[in-house]
Amino acid sequence: MILRTWHIDDAEAALGVYGNAEVTRWLSPIMEQVPDLPAMRLLLRQWISEDARAVPPVGRWCIQRREDNSVIGGATLLRLPPGNQDLEVGWHLHPDLWEHGYASETMFALAGWAFRHEVDELFAVVQPDNVQAAETVRENGMEWAGETDKYFGQRVELYRLRPADLDRSARRADLPPGFGAQ
Repeated sequence: MILRTWHIDDAEAALGVYGNAEVTRWLSPIMEQVPDLPAMRLLLRQWISEDARAVPPVGRWCIQRREDNSVIGGATLLRLPPGNQDLEVGWHLHPDLWEHGYASETMFALAGWAFRHEVDELFAVVQPDNVQAAETVRENGMEWAGETDKYFGQRVELYRLRPADLDRSARRADLPPGFGAQ
């Protein structure tokens, strides 16, 4: 897979992810299901604009499958409210591509990017019923940090990853320009 910046031309494929109720049910309350193509284009414009002003490692990226260059999802490193001190790692894939290793590959690429920018720890915020996401973060070295209602005003499970926890055997993904790929 390749992580790259979003483009307006990605709107149709992005709608396949962010317009899918199976995906967005796990993103509430921070994001609702995108209803149509014009709304997806508008959201992509917003993300592109925000990313242009973001200070690395914060950002949003398109996940593109290398074999056929298809857009299969999105990835994020975003500051968590309140206070914007904690950094959350996230990924959103089309349900047809769940359990194919793309979430793990994305997580490792983003963690490596964040840790090269002197981030001390990353968090994954998981809704209690999202068994698949909880399993993915645990399998990839994230440690249970408890439950909290600190973020988004609802009870969530919190997982943490520190540089020393990062599995050195992780496959390396292609990274967008500026990610520091060697």
